[in-house]
Amino acid sequence: MNSQSALDLPRYIRMHVADNVAIVANDDGLPAGTLMPDGLTLVDKVPQGHKVALVDLAQGAPVLRYNTLIGHALKPIPAGSWVHERLLAMPGACSLDNLPLATAEAPDLPALAGYTFEGFRNADGSVGTRNLLAITTTVQCVAGVVAQAVKRIRDELLPRYPNVDGVVGLEHSYGCGVAIDAPDAIIPIRTLRNISRNPNFGGEVMVVSLGCEKLQPERLFPGSIAINAPDKGSLDVLCLQDAEHVGFMAMLDAIVARAVPHLERLNARRRETVPASELVVGVQCGGSDAFSGVTANPAVGFCTDLLVRAGATVMFSEVTEVRDGIAQLTRRATDPEVAQAMIDQMAWYDAYLQRGHADRSANTTPGNKAGGLSNIVEKAMGSIVKSGSAPISGVLAPGERASQKGLIYAATPASDFICGTLQLAAGMNLHVFTTGRGTPYGLAEAPVIKVATRTELARRWHDLMDINAGRIADGDASIEDLGWEMFHLMLEVASGRKKTWAEHWKLHNALVLFNPAPIT
Repeated sequence: MNSQSALDLPRYIRMHVADNVAIVANDDGLPAGTLMPDGLTLVDKVPQGHKVALVDLAQGAPVLRYNTLIGHALKPIPAGSWVHERLLAMPGACSLDNLPLATAEAPDLPALAGYTFEGFRNADGSVGTRNLLAITTTVQCVAGVVAQAVKRIRDELLPRYPNVDGVVGLEHSYGCGVAIDAPDAIIPIRTLRNISRNPNFGGEVMVVSLGCEKLQPERLFPGSIAINAPDKGSLDVLCLQDAEHVGFMAMLDAIVARAVPHLERLNARRRETVPASELVVGVQCGGSDAFSGVTANPAVGFCTDLLVRAGATVMFSEVTEVRDGIAQLTRRATDPEVAQAMIDQMAWYDAYLQRGHADRSANTTPGNKAGGLSNIVEKAMGSIVKSGSAPISGVLAPGERASQKGLIYAATPASDFICGTLQLAAGMNLHVFTTGRGTPYGLAEAPVIKVATRTELARRWHDLMDINAGRIADGDASIEDLGWEMFHLMLEVASGRKKTWAEHWKLHNALVLFNPAPIT
């Protein structure tokens, strides 16, 4: 299907031979009366990405996509009809009991040697893909002051330090007015602590505190040994309420002056050749559509396997978007303990949702549905393929830092901003983000490679999307082609030889800490 005329022909995509629905591939959808190449005639107009019934479906009949039950027909659905969420009853959540534990035979994934990138080695053994000065904040109250200081540092100091890629203020909405001693408060606290240790910050920890907040610096970094503090004897903390800061300008001057020794040390660093095994990649999807599980996410999954073969660390996340595939995941665990850890994270999140009188069905957005995803089960089947086929070798609770190689399940909410924040805390130095509906999402703390699921989106947002996975649906590239392209692009971006579009435009979302504890 390489010619434009071939792309204009009516097309649908069926994921498995057992499926009784398929998605329409044509950019503008197809009108009622369209005769498909296999003889099926459309009864309804079907938008792009939406499902068409391939056979007559009786009331109560199972509806299958990915050879998975995504719902039951609420009424008879003739062949050729548009199958949307209002015609489907969503299946119940699968039980977390009696799941297969580490039963899958590990696939043959031979080691992939010889691939490198140019990165920044850190004293703790981690490697950064960028050389950034990060200013940690202990409370939202100081965010405005830090933002002004960051602008001054960027304008006045950075031109003197050409080897420093930038400065970021780690602004967040936590720190006070919260139940700081509640058991779940450990999640936002350790998240901020571990973000401050992200490999892209070069081991430099600089903290701005207000002074009266509940999240005191000593609590954020308990028993902290000096980490590149000016006197090497204490944590490098600047407290705005200290008597020495007389007026706003004094605060700004103090923060700017305090940044200088950090910038000098960062500027002395140089990139060096390191193996691809030093990549810590977080994969995520947002603004998903029915093509996410057809093009972009399978390509990411193939690339995930390449990274694991190269010895790298890859994290996939989003609890509600993999919950319906839990049996697939526990089966792929390297041992029963890893499988049980995944189950424990799912059970914790089920209880968290129940406390809010919600369930996994709250995940899907109006945009997901407009893009053809009827419910969370269908969305989950397309999301989970980002994890590829490698064995799952570890599990992280929200806010924890990765300490091993291979494929890791990092439990996070599915919210784009919170998931990205938690993956940064886990040590991510490079991010891959797939989207079907489109989003200008980005992070200031790590490069974000954006992958479009459809050619129409890649063409329309040509200066926001880094890779067009829609070529898979167009017949112009295979999943393997795109997976390799993604792998090579990661090495170029990690080396600083290429900037992503989000970096080019300096687009970034705010950090959003996951705080399941009460707010006072």
